[in-house]
Amino acid sequence: MIVFLSVLLNFLYQPPASVLINAISAISLLSSSNAGWMEAMQYSKLLRVDGDATKEKPKVSVKLGMIGAYTPAFWAGIFSLLAFPVGDLRFALLRAAITVHFFKRLLEVLFVHKMSAMMETEAMFVISTSYFLSSATMIYTQQLMLQLQEPYIDLKYIGVSLFLVGIGGNFYHHFLLSKLRSKGEKHYKIPQGGLFSQVIWPHYLFEIIGFWGISCISQTVFSVCVSLGTTFYLMGRSYATRRWYQSKFEDFPKDVKALIPYIF
Repeated sequence: MIVFLSVLLNFLYQPPASVLINAISAISLLSSSNAGWMEAMQYSKLLRVDGDATKEKPKVSVKLGMIGAYTPAFWAGIFSLLAFPVGDLRFALLRAAITVHFFKRLLEVLFVHKMSAMMETEAMFVISTSYFLSSATMIYTQQLMLQLQEPYIDLKYIGVSLFLVGIGGNFYHHFLLSKLRSKGEKHYKIPQGGLFSQVIWPHYLFEIIGFWGISCISQTVFSVCVSLGTTFYLMGRSYATRRWYQSKFEDFPKDVKALIPYIF
């Protein structure tokens, strides 16, 4: 274990002496992992029906809900760029990556995604708070690292490459999904094109790649916890989605995996 930790510290900054940040790191990882497990047990987005007991809860359109979910994290990135103009290249790259990530999400909600469903207001606030706290804490943690010695192995340029691949692949497959239904259609179809021939949710795969790119740029324990939590959550969601498609489509290809081509 000591040898493992010694090797790990070659890739990461030493964790800050902050009980709050360390606690948030653990909570972020555990809560996301648990959410992924719950998604694997029941894919709520596709299994929820009109007769659900939660139907009386206040709701907004999914488009408005997603805008509300992403905007605070986006403004956290913008504020950090304005409030902390001085810093090293790694700090600048991290803030830029977070800002671009959520700006891209907002643009997709406004101009790419086709949404007709409703979202519970409570869910919007939970997602919004989670994204905002994760982004703000990641930026704050990186700011604390400015006075410390950098990790022995520098991954920030690898991180930039992974981030660009992730954000590009994610957008491309979101675009393919937006073209899946003709105007007025509401029924589900088996996605086609791109990596959809290999996995049911390739945009989740690229989302994970993008988050690990951010972690490589940051190289902090907190960013790794966020990426691990995101990975576990999207693995559970993808697994449940594949099961749902198998139950609804008799012609669903058996060789199409959930998230990772040929593996999972």
